[in-house]
Amino acid sequence: MRSFIGTSEVLTPDDFIELALGLGTLPELWLGEPGETEAERAARLDAGADILADDPELAAPVTALAVLAFEEYAHHLATARRAVKAVTP
Repeated sequence: MRSFIGTSEVLTPDDFIELALGLGTLPELWLGEPGETEAERAARLDAGADILADDPELAAPVTALAVLAFEEYAHHLATARRAVKAVTP
Protein backbone atom coordinates (compact mmCIF):
# COMPACT_ATOMS: atom_id res chain seq x y z
CA MET A 1 0.00 0.00 0.00
CA ARG A 2 1.26 3.47 -0.86
CA SER A 3 0.77 6.54 1.32
CA PHE A 4 0.40 10.11 0.11
CA ILE A 5 0.11 13.49 1.79
CA GLY A 6 -1.27 15.91 -0.74
CA THR A 7 0.43 15.00 -4.00
CA SER A 8 3.64 13.71 -2.34
CA GLU A 9 4.30 10.03 -1.72
CA VAL A 10 5.51 9.06 1.74
CA LEU A 11 8.45 6.66 1.46
CA THR A 12 10.08 6.93 4.90
CA PRO A 13 9.07 8.00 8.41
CA ASP A 14 11.06 11.22 7.86
CA ASP A 15 8.99 11.89 4.73
CA PHE A 16 5.84 11.51 6.80
CA ILE A 17 7.04 13.97 9.44
CA GLU A 18 8.25 16.47 6.84
CA LEU A 19 5.08 16.30 4.76
CA ALA A 20 2.63 16.10 7.66
CA LEU A 21 4.09 19.19 9.28
CA GLY A 22 4.48 20.99 5.97
CA LEU A 23 8.12 21.79 6.61
CA GLY A 24 9.50 21.35 3.12
CA THR A 25 12.87 20.70 4.80
CA LEU A 26 14.37 17.73 6.58
CA PRO A 27 13.56 17.56 10.32
CA GLU A 28 17.29 17.26 11.07
CA LEU A 29 17.73 20.87 9.97
CA TRP A 30 15.59 21.96 12.90
CA LEU A 31 16.42 19.24 15.44
CA GLY A 32 20.08 18.57 14.75
CA GLU A 33 21.81 15.23 14.55
CA PRO A 34 23.68 13.22 17.14
CA GLY A 35 27.41 13.91 17.11
CA GLU A 36 27.28 17.17 15.16
CA THR A 37 30.17 19.53 15.80
CA GLU A 38 29.77 23.09 17.07
CA ALA A 39 30.60 24.36 13.56
CA GLU A 40 27.96 22.07 12.01
CA ARG A 41 25.41 23.18 14.61
CA ALA A 42 26.18 26.85 13.95
CA ALA A 43 25.84 26.34 10.18
CA ARG A 44 22.56 24.43 10.66
CA LEU A 45 21.12 27.16 12.89
CA ASP A 46 22.21 29.87 10.43
CA ALA A 47 20.53 28.00 7.58
CA GLY A 48 17.35 27.61 9.65
CA ALA A 49 17.33 31.31 10.50
CA ASP A 50 17.71 32.21 6.81
CA ILE A 51 14.87 29.86 5.85
CA LEU A 52 12.57 31.33 8.53
CA ALA A 53 13.47 34.86 7.44
CA ASP A 54 12.42 33.98 3.88
CA ASP A 55 9.27 32.11 4.98
CA PRO A 56 7.95 33.30 8.37
CA GLU A 57 4.87 31.06 8.04
CA LEU A 58 7.20 28.08 8.47
CA ALA A 59 7.70 29.00 12.15
CA ALA A 60 4.47 27.29 13.26
CA PRO A 61 5.22 23.84 11.78
CA VAL A 62 8.83 24.04 12.97
CA THR A 63 7.57 24.82 16.47
CA ALA A 64 5.20 21.84 16.24
CA LEU A 65 8.12 19.60 15.26
CA ALA A 66 10.16 20.87 18.20
CA VAL A 67 7.26 20.20 20.60
CA LEU A 68 6.94 16.64 19.28
CA ALA A 69 10.68 16.12 19.76
CA PHE A 70 10.56 17.50 23.32
CA GLU A 71 7.59 15.31 24.19
CA GLU A 72 9.34 12.22 22.85
CA TYR A 73 12.53 13.10 24.73
CA ALA A 74 10.58 13.68 27.94
CA HIS A 75 8.87 10.30 27.51
CA HIS A 76 12.23 8.54 27.11
CA LEU A 77 13.70 10.47 30.05
CA ALA A 78 10.78 9.55 32.32
CA THR A 79 11.00 5.89 31.24
CA ALA A 80 14.73 5.84 31.94
CA ARG A 81 14.23 7.38 35.39
CA ARG A 82 11.58 4.79 36.28
CA ALA A 83 13.94 2.03 35.16
CA VAL A 84 16.78 3.42 37.30
CA LYS A 85 14.50 3.70 40.36
CA ALA A 86 13.29 0.12 39.85
CA VAL A 87 16.88 -1.18 39.81
CA THR A 88 18.21 0.98 42.66
CA PRO A 89 18.21 -1.00 45.95
